[in-house]
Amino acid sequence: MIALAVTMGDPAGIGPEVVLKALADRPLQETAAITLVGTRSLWQQTYEQLKELGKTVANPDHFPQLEVDLDASQIAQIKLGIGNAASGAASFAYLETAIAATLAGNFQGIVTAPIAKAAWKLAGHHFPGQTEVLAQRAKIDQFGMLFVARSPHSQWTLRTLLATTHIPLRQVAIALTPELMSLKLALFVETLQQDFGIKYPTIAIAGLNPHSGEQGQLGREEQDWLIPWLLQAQQDYPQAKLIGPVPPDTLWVSPGQAWFNQQTTSVADGYLALYHDQGLIPVKLLAFDQAINTTIGLPFIRTSPDHGTAFDIAGQGIARSESFRAAIQLAAELGQQRLVDDCTMKR
Repeated sequence: MIALAVTMGDPAGIGPEVVLKALADRPLQETAAITLVGTRSLWQQTYEQLKELGKTVANPDHFPQLEVDLDASQIAQIKLGIGNAASGAASFAYLETAIAATLAGNFQGIVTAPIAKAAWKLAGHHFPGQTEVLAQRAKIDQFGMLFVARSPHSQWTLRTLLATTHIPLRQVAIALTPELMSLKLALFVETLQQDFGIKYPTIAIAGLNPHSGEQGQLGREEQDWLIPWLLQAQQDYPQAKLIGPVPPDTLWVSPGQAWFNQQTTSVADGYLALYHDQGLIPVKLLAFDQAINTTIGLPFIRTSPDHGTAFDIAGQGIARSESFRAAIQLAAELGQQRLVDDCTMKR
């Protein structure tokens, strides 16, 4: 059984609620050895509030806790539904504590509850998100955001990797280069093979422009470098089937069919989207409550739910925990796959 650190996220948001709701699932508790990372008094406060509302939640005292002490004045400034400097500083400290303990060998993975980037900035932490903090602390510069969701209708698994992430749309065409695509593809192939056990993956790669450029009539990126890069990549990865560049408006037809249990022969094991919304609009449309973000390229496992802090409903007891439950489940599965791979390599 692998050991996972589960962070509280922003204590003013729904993070503590979805964590305790998810951990009320006893079979889920048995998938990994879970340690809560946060502030004990805030965990207890959330537990008591949810119990008063009649919600089924796990008692935080039943889990080991990695305590992050906050002074009384900071705790007094944390108000449910209001992200501020105090809540941002707390959530940043929870993440840093989990990372340090994981790098020290105490955990094999981290499952992170949502944070608010604006609250981080108010606290003086200028990072685009948790992914970048994880990469910096792990001292890596080759990483990716992979979104995973298992369909409740067909049990088919959607895996979508983003080539670019949190940058303005006008910068996407500048940021995309053959070198960047090669980096992301290498990470994707390795992850599908090692973490998901797919030894000969099929990967569909999106075009950038409408109709993938229509042979240069609607944009030159495909003709100038994306297609030549892909032809070379197909030679470099004989163990993978690389398809593309697929027009962005038709890339998601087969995944949509597979998600709703329709028969399709053209579904891929993974989808490489070129920018944030190109990949995440279909992911969230199909799997808003099931999607999980996993950071690939790290020396440890990291997963998180694909939703935010939802300050507008914090403290009401109505936040849904399916995505967080799935994040813990995926982290446990990835950890188990890595243990199997390690045992195989040692034979």
